[in-house]
Amino acid sequence: MRLTIPWAICAFTITAFPTLAAERVDLVRVDKSERRLELIGDGKVLRSYGIALGGDPVGHKHQEGDQRTPEGSYVLDWRNPNSIAHKSIHISYPNTDDLAGAKARNVDAGGMIMIHGQPNGYGWWGWLLQLVDWTDGCIAVTDSDMDEIWALVADGTPIEIER
Repeated sequence: MRLTIPWAICAFTITAFPTLAAERVDLVRVDKSERRLELIGDGKVLRSYGIALGGDPVGHKHQEGDQRTPEGSYVLDWRNPNSIAHKSIHISYPNTDDLAGAKARNVDAGGMIMIHGQPNGYGWWGWLLQLVDWTDGCIAVTDSDMDEIWALVADGTPIEIER
């Protein structure tokens, strides 16, 4: 009986979610101007999601509190299942160039830039929040989109954030 239960769960998962079992995400691409996040696997767009950004989204993030989402190449390096929003995956901002630029401007580069769902308890009105840029520089998606991204994207996956 012990072998049957895990095998049954695995068989159910593959049967119920065949695309999840077959797809491998090797890049996350964000187009800020289009408000779009794409999961890329083997050179093809596997999934595409609408996003909300920071309150001042145009341009690269320069410092803490500027409400901008960084632009460039980063890595999704760790995740938080218990964040203040419905799940979150950390973007490796600031990198060495970001830190050098902030130092040259004598400002704090900021950090804690995440892909995340809606604020906890407010997922039911996520469709409305997604119509405006409301984060402090993070990339927000609906809770159901975040659940899918969470399941498909592994830690260590590169992310490219474009204007």
